[in-house]
Amino acid sequence: MTTSTTAPFATDWTTWHDAHEAARASEHGFLTITSIRWLQAEPEQFEDAPGAWSTSEDGPVVALDAGESIVVDGQEVTGTHRFGSLAERSGVDVLWRDGDETVVIEVARRGGSDIIRPRRSSAPLRTSYRGTPAYAPDPAFAVEAHFEPFDEPREVTVGSVVDGLQHVYAAPGVLRFDLDGPRTLTAFNGHGDGLLVLFTDRTSGVTTYAATRSLDVPAPDASGVTRIDFNRATNLPCAYTPHATCPLPPAENRLDVAVEAGERLPA
Repeated sequence: MTTSTTAPFATDWTTWHDAHEAARASEHGFLTITSIRWLQAEPEQFEDAPGAWSTSEDGPVVALDAGESIVVDGQEVTGTHRFGSLAERSGVDVLWRDGDETVVIEVARRGGSDIIRPRRSSAPLRTSYRGTPAYAPDPAFAVEAHFEPFDEPREVTVGSVVDGLQHVYAAPGVLRFDLDGPRTLTAFNGHGDGLLVLFTDRTSGVTTYAATRSLDVPAPDASGVTRIDFNRATNLPCAYTPHATCPLPPAENRLDVAVEAGERLPA
């Protein structure tokens, strides 16, 4: 029987997960990506993007054909456009009108390489998407944690679902908590003052996505206390599309416990 304690918990979780699903299946979310193109020094043309694309130490460049245009930062662009050097994990979305459809082209830098990823709302992955199954929310998987900062933030290099690609994250410290025994997770800088953890556990590859799961953790208070709610563990884009560059967890974030909470393997 649902108790008065668990009912608000489940309602809050449902509201959060509905919003997360809506964002995932949004008009130009990652389910709409049609390809990932790794830009080279030699200009290349692609069937799902206008112009010829290349890159150098000065950043990505597109040379548009006569009659072609894109919109960058609200301005229509023709001819040759230089995006300038992009910071790691940053990107710019440009608009391209292809017939009756508006295509968003993500121009980004991932793992030290410049890429483009066109996004079409009509992509089959989006139009056929029916949602991601998840474990029923369980307060037992929302645990108090204590954040222990490093003397200085550390740069942590992790692998990627793309062979040979690496990502570097700033890790300010570790989270210590109890979940069927004492556990630790290396935490990365997250949104705002919050933290980000990437992890696997005993369910990985069985009922949850094998490579990684992602979880946002609220900023610790002045005494280092925060809360890890594994019910809000989510799949990264690589669980759905081959056109992703998702990071893998650091080795120490492989939890030797079955975290039967959060999103499961995509249907």
